[in-house]
Amino acid sequence: MNILFLSELFHPHRGGAELATYLYTNLLAKAEFNLVVVTNRFAGEPSVSKNGNLTFYRLPLLKGRGSIKYSILQRFEVLFSSFLKNLLKWAEVVYIPGSWYLAIPLAKVYGKPVITHLHDYLPICPLTTLYDLSTRTICYHHNRGVCSPKCIVEHERGNGKNSKEALMSAVLNPTVGHFMGRLVALSDSIICVSEAQKRLIMEQMPSIKSKLHVVYNPLPVVPQFNGEGSDFGYFGGSSPLKGFHILGQALQKVNPRIKVHATKMSNVSGNMCDALRRLGIIAYKKLDKKTYKDLYKQVQVVIVPSVWPEPLPYVVSEALLSKRLVIASRVGGIPEQVRDLKGAFLFQPGNHERLAELIHHVRGLSKEAKLDLGCQNRESFLKNFNNEKTFRDFLKVLEKCSS
Repeated sequence: MNILFLSELFHPHRGGAELATYLYTNLLAKAEFNLVVVTNRFAGEPSVSKNGNLTFYRLPLLKGRGSIKYSILQRFEVLFSSFLKNLLKWAEVVYIPGSWYLAIPLAKVYGKPVITHLHDYLPICPLTTLYDLSTRTICYHHNRGVCSPKCIVEHERGNGKNSKEALMSAVLNPTVGHFMGRLVALSDSIICVSEAQKRLIMEQMPSIKSKLHVVYNPLPVVPQFNGEGSDFGYFGGSSPLKGFHILGQALQKVNPRIKVHATKMSNVSGNMCDALRRLGIIAYKKLDKKTYKDLYKQVQVVIVPSVWPEPLPYVVSEALLSKRLVIASRVGGIPEQVRDLKGAFLFQPGNHERLAELIHHVRGLSKEAKLDLGCQNRESFLKNFNNEKTFRDFLKVLEKCSS
């Protein structure tokens, strides 16, 4: 089968959605599917590359346009090119894991089935998060396609936009987001990565209920090594959506201090680093693979205090596969990941007092108990999640979509 992947970014760029897409291409290529991936090109990357039955076409980035999210909206020279037309004719299935939603109606023109893979809440939330930063609440009853201007401004400021850019986004986002949601609804099949994500989308967009399928993300290969230390780790950056402020509030109640290694802290100043260090937080910016691995060896417990309903965060899967204990918010797809694991401890999102209590509890466990619970985490997790089942479930969606 010929499958055309259309994705604005591809691993190692950005995060979990791109990692999942990369892992899917590996699984499908090994199964002898013919794959073409169209994505954006960064410095040092070739415009065209081929590896067996997997071909990449990388488009030059638009210069001076800020974020490349939804940049395909500005790429009409690509959308209506003979290049894309020929690829659509070649494809038996068009697979869209993120943002290339304008290609959905084009694929339908050529009679091609489309699978859209959702890693966020775009069809029902223009900001994709289903979380209102202005009120600090999850939008369980979101007015589909409409976010409050305050929420949009807070969101954009958190992403480094100035006041003018934030206000412009507040004007354009509702229109663009609602339009994108309508495009997604044209898909033949829509994959969600957790039951929690499917439920939230289905409740607010029941018209696409029959198109929704749950396929858990493929698992990455995680190096096996026991923790050499007893520190804690946090890998979400300073974003309020990741609950960094909740972690800070909890650590103020933890005495004596614990050591927390916090990554992706590129926008934290020197003075702020000093303040964080007094709380026990060691801030890191961008790490290479070796440094990250060395850091992870010092971590025995991973904290995931997210406040938005993350559909299925890889940071939890990687921690469990690495035999680490997990303290995480009971939100989004996280309860599905940890289920009844004895080495995973959940708290209500935003409850920093309960987080502090769990940190106290876990710190009090012996090193042997932590290692044993970590091993149990990995063993039990792999009984519920594995790439063979994920691949079978994905193939079922492919077969249904193309039949």
